Amino acid sequence: MLQLLSDPQVWIAFATLTALELVLGIDNIIFISILVDKLPLAQREFARRIGLFMAMFMRIGLLLVLAWIVGLVKPLFVVFGQEISGRDLILILGGLFLIWKSTSEVHQSLEGEHEHKQSTAKATFASVILQIMVIDLVFSLDSIITAVGMVDDVRVMIAAVIASVLLMMLFAGPIGRFVSNHPTIKMLALSFLVVVGVVLVAEGFEHHVPKGYVYFAMAFSLSVEVLNIRMRKKSAKPVVLNPPHIPGD
Repeated sequence: MLQLLSDPQVWIAFATLTALELVLGIDNIIFISILVDKLPLAQREFARRIGLFMAMFMRIGLLLVLAWIVGLVKPLFVVFGQEISGRDLILILGGLFLIWKSTSEVHQSLEGEHEHKQSTAKATFASVILQIMVIDLVFSLDSIITAVGMVDDVRVMIAAVIASVLLMMLFAGPIGRFVSNHPTIKMLALSFLVVVGVVLVAEGFEHHVPKGYVYFAMAFSLSVEVLNIRMRKKSAKPVVLNPPHIPGD
């Protein structure tokens, strides 16, 4: 163990993998934030923490059954000449679920406040946690496959997963509140999740789309929208005019 801790290559791998897990966890944080927004205010933070804890334990669990993950790449059946493995099936179904859920959220947002209140009333704590578990599995599988390709030592992978989830828990609250308080940012996040869903389906059919392009587009769009929000706030401030000067005052 001391030899492992004293190896600089291990620390470089740990830092790199932690950063990668954080980047890959952005879409998970956004999805959880949008889902818990349907719950009463008192339950949101608790549900957010449970969702992230489940993501952490699911990723650690998948790391401990790497042999099973390797077995997922074996073809199960063929569709239109395309071999579909267990991993492909999880990515396709998860991507379709993400597209459906994000599209439903966009529809509810466009329907207005009345529709939003109805959907909030229908959402239960158990249903929100169940939906988080479904998408956690997809994002965890994608994350672990990336980790396996980068690091050989399972202990380093587990440490990086724990560190990244703890950092995500630190920032998930502010990110969630920011998304919830700004409707345009929420719509942008939902559009981003639709794109991520399409990417997952494409990867399930062995059409690799570099996620760097998706994340760059999202970061650029977010930067522009933040500037728009600041500009709208500045424009909304009342202009105070100096009272006219009256001689003799």
